[in-house]
Amino acid sequence: MTVYDGTEVSFTAYERLFYVTNVEDSTYQYLNVYVPDGATQQTPIFLRTYVGGYMASPAAQPQAGDASGRALKEGYVVVIPGTRGRNSAIVADKAYAKTHKGVKKGQTIYTGRAPKAILDLKAAIRYLRHFDKQMPGDAERIITDGTSAGGAMSALMGATGNNPNYDLFLKAMGAADERDDVFASVCFCPIIDLDHADMAYEWLYGQTDSRQALDDTHKGYSKELAALFPAYVNSLNLRKPDGTPLNADNYLDYIKSEIIRAAQIAKNAGADIPDSIGFSFTSEAGGMFAAPINGQASPSHFHGRDVREGNQTPPPFGGGRGRLRGGKRVGEYITDLDMQKYLNYVVSTQPLKGVPAFDSQIEGINDASGENEEFGDETGSSVNFTDFTAQKNAASKREQSQDNLNFAEREQGRTKFNNTVLTKGVNLKVALMNPMNFIDDPNTTVATHWYIRHGARDRDTAFPVPLNFATKLQNAGKDVNFLLAWNRPHSGDYALDELFEWIAKVVK
Repeated sequence: MTVYDGTEVSFTAYERLFYVTNVEDSTYQYLNVYVPDGATQQTPIFLRTYVGGYMASPAAQPQAGDASGRALKEGYVVVIPGTRGRNSAIVADKAYAKTHKGVKKGQTIYTGRAPKAILDLKAAIRYLRHFDKQMPGDAERIITDGTSAGGAMSALMGATGNNPNYDLFLKAMGAADERDDVFASVCFCPIIDLDHADMAYEWLYGQTDSRQALDDTHKGYSKELAALFPAYVNSLNLRKPDGTPLNADNYLDYIKSEIIRAAQIAKNAGADIPDSIGFSFTSEAGGMFAAPINGQASPSHFHGRDVREGNQTPPPFGGGRGRLRGGKRVGEYITDLDMQKYLNYVVSTQPLKGVPAFDSQIEGINDASGENEEFGDETGSSVNFTDFTAQKNAASKREQSQDNLNFAEREQGRTKFNNTVLTKGVNLKVALMNPMNFIDDPNTTVATHWYIRHGARDRDTAFPVPLNFATKLQNAGKDVNFLLAWNRPHSGDYALDELFEWIAKVVK
C-alpha cells in the first residue's frame, strides 16, 4: 500500500477469520488482520471499526488516507472487524426457524439490533486474545478507534471490559472464553448516552434562533427536555480538573472555556478566528512568530488537555496569520465568548436535528430515527427508548419488544445491572449500549488511556455528551486526552500526526 506521504508499506493480510462458532450472519461476523513487515508478538494492535449510524459494517481493508493506513505505516498490527447493525438481515431457513422460537421459515430476521454490534466487537477482541500466542500483535495492547456510532463502539469497547452482563450473550454466540478488555480507546464524536442525549441537545440548543422558530408542539418538547438536563448532570457528581464540582450552575461556562481553549490552540497555530461568531480578543499581540508545521514535535497537551494532569489552557507556541495593525497581530489571546452567538453560528453551518433528536418516534408527529430502529427487535420494529418520548407516544411499542427476546436476553434481563433490576428488554439494551454506566462499575476493566475528540461545530450530538464522558473517565483516574476540536464538523480520523504521537506515548 502507498500511504498519504508516498511511503510504500508492505504487509501480510489474513482475511475472513470468523470470531464466533455460532455464526448467525456470515456477511459480517468475521475480522481481517493486517500484519506489517517486522511486526512481532509485542507489537500493539490497532482495531479500527467502521460502524456508522449504528448500521452493519463489513470487515474492510485498510485505507491509505485514514488511521488504518497510518497505523500500518507506524508498524502496528491492524485489525478490522465486521459487525452486524440495525439494517443487517437474513431470511430464516428451516434450520434457523427450528432453533429460534417463534421464527418461521422465510421470515426476514434483523440480526443486528442492539446490543449486537458491541457483542460482535467483544467477540473479536476475545478471538485476538484466544490466538494471541499464535499471531503477531500484543492482545494486551489493543487500541480501538471509531467515529460517530463507531466512536460509540470504541467507547463501549474501552468502558465495558469483562463486564459480566454481556457473558450470556457472548456464550450463546460461541465467543471465546477470554477477557475482552482493551488497553486504549480512540473515540471521534461518539454518539453515546442515548438515554440522556435528547435532554442535553435541547438544553444546549433550545435557545438558538432555529429552535425558537419551531411550531408550538416541538417548542414545548424542547423546553421540557431542556428542563430535565440539570438534574441529570448534577446526578453525575462530576468534578472539573481542578477538583471543583461541575454542575448545572457552571456547566455552560465550562463548555465556553473548552471552546475558547480549542480556538486558542488553533489561533496559536495560525488559524484566523473571527469575532463575528462571538469571540472577544486582547487588543494586540507582542509580535509575529511562525506557526509549527503539522507533525512537528510539540507537547501533547498543546493539542488536547491531559485532564489527568489538569492542563486546561496551553501556553502559546507561535503566532501565525491574523488581522494586522501597525505590523503587529491584533488579538493574540481570546478573552471571552458569547455562547448564544456562537451556538447560532454552529446551527448556521448545519441544521439541527428534530425534537427529540434521537428518540424521535411519536406517532402522527415524528418519524422514527435510526436509534429507534437500533433498539427495536429482530422483526424490524422501531421502539421508544426514553421515558420522555414513550410518554409522548400514545402508541409506544416500548413494552411490546420484550416479548421477542431470545433466551439469553430474557435470562439477562432478570439479572441485576448496576444494582438495578431490569425486567424490560429495551431498558436492558439501552443500559448495555451506554458506556457511562460502566466507568464506576467494580466488575468492569475500563481502558487506562483515552483519546476523545468532538468537533467544535459538530451538532450531531450536544457538547455535554462527550464532555460528560471524558470528565467521568478522568474522575475515575483514567488518562484522558480530550478536545472540542476547533471548527471540526461531524468527522473522525483527523490530525493523525497528533493522534499517533499520543499512541506512541501511551504504548511505550
